[in-house]
Amino acid sequence: MKSVCILRLSAIGDVCHALALVNVLKARWPECAITWVLGKAEAQLMAGLEGVELVVFDKKAGFKGMKAVWQQLKGRRFDALLHMQIALRASLLSTGIKAERRIGFDRSRAGEGQWLFTRESIARPEGYHVLDNFLEFARYLGIDDPRPNWQLPVPQQALEKAKELIPDGKKTLVICHSASKPQRAWLAERYAAVADWAVGEGIRVLLCGGPAPAELALGKAIEEEASEKLVNLTGQTDLKTLWAILGRASAVLAPDTGPTHMASSQKVPTVGLYAHSNPRRTGPYNHQKLVVNRYDANILAQTAKPWTELPWGQRAKGDHLMAGIGVDEVIGRLKPLLIK
Repeated sequence: MKSVCILRLSAIGDVCHALALVNVLKARWPECAITWVLGKAEAQLMAGLEGVELVVFDKKAGFKGMKAVWQQLKGRRFDALLHMQIALRASLLSTGIKAERRIGFDRSRAGEGQWLFTRESIARPEGYHVLDNFLEFARYLGIDDPRPNWQLPVPQQALEKAKELIPDGKKTLVICHSASKPQRAWLAERYAAVADWAVGEGIRVLLCGGPAPAELALGKAIEEEASEKLVNLTGQTDLKTLWAILGRASAVLAPDTGPTHMASSQKVPTVGLYAHSNPRRTGPYNHQKLVVNRYDANILAQTAKPWTELPWGQRAKGDHLMAGIGVDEVIGRLKPLLIK
């Protein structure tokens, strides 16, 4: 294989899974030219990957953004295009990427008509997780038993900042409180109760989140609800620094959000809170046993069917499902990780 184009635009968590595949391909074919088309924020996290050309797609630019990608790739033809995103927008973008082989998901998981834009499809993987699906692309290309590898370059400045915030030997719980959709985040007073418990046990607590108004508001609400002193970093860290901070944490608490996967990718114990999405599909890959799972009960109540009988990726609906997760259960997950 001399050249591969990977099309996986977003989101942060899925891009972390795609990173594991990229590193598998690099290890198998060191001389292969790898081009990765991805979103702007995701490119900031993946910046510096050796031997990987990042082509940024600005989705806010719409069709102009697509044309910019096509212009950058004009005159090039790849040995293979790995079309790893089912969204119709990604499929439309793929029409301007030339490749000898166009490979997508198997028909049962190729939503939004993705199969119309590819000529080959991977086998349905034995595993249920998104990452299992991504690694199936490697198997399809002839790489037996691909082992995920999340190695990512991090600037020295980010590493030093993380060490300043989490000194050596200091037990630290990092709470990444928000999600892309507010209803997938937990309640402020419950985050605060967990934080108060941790501080009471002598554990440092950091709050992390993005700069969006809803995330800033939730971070402030947690800080105000808490009786103990927290370090609120919401909106103050770029993605590389956040990666470094998560890598030094003793444990991470987060809902269905990108930092969940950033932490689990680094083998940091990660307690994921899931009520809308099936954690077997989108939970922390290396820490499935730490998940607090309300999805199974919610989807059964809404469909009268167990998750095993439903389409891959079906979500439970509702604005208040996360309220079904209690403080004591979350502390029960964290206690053996932080108190030994």
